[in-house]
Amino acid sequence: MKRLFLTMIIGLLSLTGMAKGNADDYVEVLYFHGKQRCVTCIAIEKQTKAVIAENFAAQQKSGKVRYKEVDISTPEGKKLATKYKVSWSSLFVTKHKNGKTTKHDLTQFGFKYARKNEAAFKKGLKARITKELK
Repeated sequence: MKRLFLTMIIGLLSLTGMAKGNADDYVEVLYFHGKQRCVTCIAIEKQTKAVIAENFAAQQKSGKVRYKEVDISTPEGKKLATKYKVSWSSLFVTKHKNGKTTKHDLTQFGFKYARKNEAAFKKGLKARITKELK
């Protein structure tokens, strides 16, 4: 009887721990910029917000997808920019799962497509976020 009781308690604790870990699992989209931004930087921000609004509204509402705009000219922004090793406009998709962080730098991709080929930018960013949600 003691053995059954202990097994049940261990099982419940395991489930509780797993649920807690999953609550902290999310994908974060970070757009870094300075005070002054070029036309392409503004396009990256605009298209990124559109991708999230059009494709991930429910996940954003539930906290599974988070968008953060980071002004690297502010003290808070500088701290996060240092963590991501960025010194100018940048775009990252970061997966947070089971206490691990996986960063994907989409800066070059963003500068290549956000302004001149919006469809390719939206498709690529959507695909990356979708992949990281799995």
